Amino acid sequence: MSFTTTQIWTIIIGLGLGSYLLRLSFLGLIGGRDLPEWVLRHLRYTAVAIMPGMITPLILFPQATGGTLDPVRLGAALATIALSIWTKNATLTIFGGAAVLFALHFTIG
Repeated sequence: MSFTTTQIWTIIIGLGLGSYLLRLSFLGLIGGRDLPEWVLRHLRYTAVAIMPGMITPLILFPQATGGTLDPVRLGAALATIALSIWTKNATLTIFGGAAVLFALHFTIG
């Protein structure tokens, strides 16, 4: 598919404008107001809802292995989940999961 220079600039400006308007709707229009408690309660779960959707494909279908299941990444993910349940500390979970990933990478390959 080939685009002309005018079409490319139209797409870039349109995406920039859309991004600006999306941010303006939250920061500019309701940024100075207090949000209702039910909205704040739902916003607390945003990261919990988004992170698994971002991380799961990287574990189950990693590009480094051509989309096949990798025992190193799967083992590190399971160890990270166990660490998070056991320690309930985000920092220890992150560094522990990274340590297990590197250890498995160098032992299993």
